[in-house]
Amino acid sequence: MNDAPDCLHCGVCCFSDLETYVRVTGEDWTRLGPDADRAAHFIGHRAYLKMVDGHCASLELRPATGEFFCTIYERRPQTCRDLGRGTPECAGELAAKSARPAAALAHAKAQPSVTPPGHSQALRAALQM
Repeated sequence: MNDAPDCLHCGVCCFSDLETYVRVTGEDWTRLGPDADRAAHFIGHRAYLKMVDGHCASLELRPATGEFFCTIYERRPQTCRDLGRGTPECAGELAAKSARPAAALAHAKAQPSVTPPGHSQALRAALQM
């Protein structure tokens, strides 16, 4: 049995203060397709997922439901794919950063609702379903 929290109600692995937190390889960039420029950027000669407010820019915080939604889940980088729910790496992320998602949700609840940068109105509507 996997005692790790459901990823939609956790999101801890998507939080970091480092701009170079998730490396994006050439294969990852290709997999990201048209979302590559929105989701990732270059720092020097290497690409990384963009970070905003201490979490991945592709992570949508849903304060009303307490959920964390990855807007690039099907196309996410290999690093994200390799971090499996309930693995020792997952447990390490939980031990180190468990307070960050709740703090981010509390902050998001206090903010007016806006469409995240790079998200179209249609995408926002689809994500609300």
